[in-house]
Amino acid sequence: MSDTVIRVENLSKKYIIGHQKQERYTSLRDVIANGTKSLLHSLSGKRPDDSDDISEEFWALKDVSFEIKQGDRVGIIGRNGAGKSTLLKILSRITEPTSGKISIKGRVASLLEVGTGFHPELTGRENVYLNGAILGMDRAEIKKKFDEIVAFAEIERFLDTPVKRYSSGMYVRLAFAVAAHLEPEILIVDEVLAVGDAQFQEKCLGKMQDVTKEGRTIIFVSHNMGAIKALCQRGLYLRKGELLANDSIEKIVNCYFDSGQVYSLDYFCPEIRERPYIKTIRISQQDNLQNNNFNIDKSITIYIEFESYGKNEIVTCIAVRNQQGLLVHHSSDEFMTEKTSIGDIRKCIIPAYGLSASKYYVDVSIAQRNYEILDQVFDFLCFEVEFTGIGSDKTTANDWKGVCGPGLLMWH
Repeated sequence: MSDTVIRVENLSKKYIIGHQKQERYTSLRDVIANGTKSLLHSLSGKRPDDSDDISEEFWALKDVSFEIKQGDRVGIIGRNGAGKSTLLKILSRITEPTSGKISIKGRVASLLEVGTGFHPELTGRENVYLNGAILGMDRAEIKKKFDEIVAFAEIERFLDTPVKRYSSGMYVRLAFAVAAHLEPEILIVDEVLAVGDAQFQEKCLGKMQDVTKEGRTIIFVSHNMGAIKALCQRGLYLRKGELLANDSIEKIVNCYFDSGQVYSLDYFCPEIRERPYIKTIRISQQDNLQNNNFNIDKSITIYIEFESYGKNEIVTCIAVRNQQGLLVHHSSDEFMTEKTSIGDIRKCIIPAYGLSASKYYVDVSIAQRNYEILDQVFDFLCFEVEFTGIGSDKTTANDWKGVCGPGLLMWH
């Protein structure tokens, strides 16, 4: 149809992952011996034995098809590794699909990760004009929007500073301001907005709503279900590279939460990384280690273990959201007066009656003191708080409304 701006047909993307057997310790003798073997193989015309090298296929996307119409506000949700970022990179023409095809009608502006499209040696001012040129705008068009972009990004003092000296938050503010104000027909925004503060995120959501009122199209990826539901009217749900659902945003969010994939009490990082990362997360309630159902009248403990690689001043944060995606509990160890944690292990206790009877999902992040995010885990853990009969025998869970449990507030 004429109002279709994006059509994706049987889209697939394959990566080849190489695994090489690593030796824990290599001596100078080993280096010399391996070099000699390589020389002999090259002289004899034989290839060295690569039996220790293993490669495997990884399908980031598998046979994905959908259409997006002009003015649609589409949210893409799914766990880490679902294929969301790969899909956005293909739509943004950053990477090519392995098979299938896409057709896009209109100018696309993408905000996929901090610093995308910026030249680190250029100033903020110069990068605004550079990004505008990449989008196909002439200098007059960019100049017309320039003051509005700078005011939105709130970086007036640093406008003539090379962006390599910007914090991650400043990067995001300027990048979003450029992408949203230079009038693309299609705006693609990834989870990168999570780097900004809460006030700026709200400001961005408001701007994206204004953009859609002008008939432009928004594609938004986020783990914040509240933001997704506030902005989007349609949703795509990806899991392990496959499109499981394409429906109204309410149905998509419910499908995501009800799928059971996040119903876990434990998270274990499947890989070792080269920078600080979250290794394990565990939720428990006294002796209850196997059951996801917790009593409302007992405290809940969240244990977080991470690898810091000797970095000091790492801040650990948790966020607990309800089934509607609303934030109901947030904690950080930044302002702890007494450091009771040992090494790279943190413990957060949600007090008894801190939550009402319902199902909850946990986000965990670690950051540096300047709030630069080092690692995040979204919606990987789920638990349910059960009502245990507080007060009279006639009291039911429905008698306690709201997101906080009974007794959390102190009455005098």
